[in-house]
Amino acid sequence: MTERAAKLVFWVGTLSSLALFLALTWDTHRSFAALTHADKLDANVVAGKRAFERHNCNDCHTILGFGGYYAPDLTRAYKRLGEDAVRLRLESPEKVFAGSYRKMPQQHLKAEEIERLVDFLRWVSEIDNHDWPPQDSEARLKAGTRRLLAGAALSPGAALVSQENCLGCHALGDQGERRGPRLEYIATRRDAAWIARYLSDPQALTPGSAMPRFDQLPEGQRRAIAEFIVSLADRSTP
Repeated sequence: MTERAAKLVFWVGTLSSLALFLALTWDTHRSFAALTHADKLDANVVAGKRAFERHNCNDCHTILGFGGYYAPDLTRAYKRLGEDAVRLRLESPEKVFAGSYRKMPQQHLKAEEIERLVDFLRWVSEIDNHDWPPQDSEARLKAGTRRLLAGAALSPGAALVSQENCLGCHALGDQGERRGPRLEYIATRRDAAWIARYLSDPQALTPGSAMPRFDQLPEGQRRAIAEFIVSLADRSTP
């Protein structure tokens, strides 16, 4: 290759890359308001962000790609956990994480701060950031749910989850409600024995929880539900 040809390749490649970069940057800025739902960015959300910064939540948690990796990512925490579970963790972390080796400090948040943090996490969870982070990917969860429901007839635990209307409060893939934590999220943090005990008496393990008791179920059925939930950690991955 001649020197002239080499320079031509360099400049064409450089200028093409620059043009593409500028075009994508312009498109991102043009779409920013729609992607972030800026119309919902009200005073409550701003107050929640300020509380988030004031209490140094980023020291342990990552949100939108920034922060520490000691504790779970909060980008989709509102969708993953549900409003009631988020509020309970902010109010009484020492109770929620009593059996966990990772402890969330009690920040002694005021009631107003808790509500504003919930507003902030709700707004962040709705930002269109191209299905990030991967562990909370909507596409992955939907694909996993289709396979799980297709084989539900073969699983006593899955049948009991349906019978007891667990999806009336918990989400599984793209189905169910989000008042409580996603079943897939529970699967990554608790073992079957703990879940079975929790179903019998939630207040004994996490005081203040809105979860109802399922002590009317025989121990074998509670164990079947627990084992099904634990299996979601592997089976929900495409």
